Amino acid sequence: MPHRPLLILNGPNLNLLGTREPDIYGRETLADIERRAREKAESLGHSIDFRQTNHEGVLVDWVQEARDTAAGLILNAGAYTHTSIALHDALLTLAIACIEVHLSNIYKREDFRQRSYISKAALGVICGFGPKGYELAIEALAAHLATGSVHQ
Repeated sequence: MPHRPLLILNGPNLNLLGTREPDIYGRETLADIERRAREKAESLGHSIDFRQTNHEGVLVDWVQEARDTAAGLILNAGAYTHTSIALHDALLTLAIACIEVHLSNIYKREDFRQRSYISKAALGVICGFGPKGYELAIEALAAHLATGSVHQ
């Protein structure tokens, strides 16, 4: 069987990174984050499939697709983190590990952002480290795939 990629999914408005609220999300674009993620994954012997959508149903479809195509999942669901029971339910069907990522520290933000429907289905959560969070998630997921644990 061919080597399965790490699937990195990004939700709504992340296509506007670099210009959307740079005081919160920084000046790097999603393309910059993808480049950094690809380099980190390749340095650890993995490939990535990096995607973004503004549509909840598309994210659900991609999570379901991951069941058969991905080694693991990294998910920044954006605002759907706080609203999507459908995404939560799709994640619960996975037999692969999922790591939740947020650029900002959602626990230092508005009350409604402090609830995540994703966390209960995730191996772990990385938030508040900006674009570096994706690289940290790749490291954790690679360690989990290699050893069954995120602790090295």
